[in-house]
Amino acid sequence: MAARRDAAAGGTMPDVLTEDPRWDAFGLAALAERVVPLTLEHVGVSPDAQVSLMGCDDARIAALNADFRDKPGPTNVLSWPAADLASETPGGAPYPPEPEFDGTVELGDIAIAWETCAREAEAAGKPMADHVCHLIVHGLLHLLGYDHIRDPDATLMEGLESHILGKMGLDDPYRN
Repeated sequence: MAARRDAAAGGTMPDVLTEDPRWDAFGLAALAERVVPLTLEHVGVSPDAQVSLMGCDDARIAALNADFRDKPGPTNVLSWPAADLASETPGGAPYPPEPEFDGTVELGDIAIAWETCAREAEAAGKPMADHVCHLIVHGLLHLLGYDHIRDPDATLMEGLESHILGKMGLDDPYRN
């Protein structure tokens, strides 16, 4: 998927593909166009970095989850980084993305599933838009080399998510 340029903003907006029409009615593209640049700015990555986001349903994400992670069943968000930027040091900052020969910075692809997101938002008692913002930030941080498998990495990633969401006026998803 290719990114599209928003001339007014001067940056590249995420390329949003919706396989499930509920995402169109929800306004996934507009939400991504707000969340992605703010997240990139926060971590010091060029707002021209290219990101693709697919809004799909549980059946599609379950197939992707099985194909790419050998985990049957749906999940809320999946990410496919263009490069492995993860730090080898637990809790260390990831490596910065390197531009391609033409100067573009390709970060990768994210997929998000409607039913799982809606179910999680309802269970948490929060607006779906708030939860989707969190999942876009979460997926984007994965593209940038952040992870949550090791405890020190999870602490770093969750702290960034909480801070970025706070800048958007959203509650800390990790605060009980």
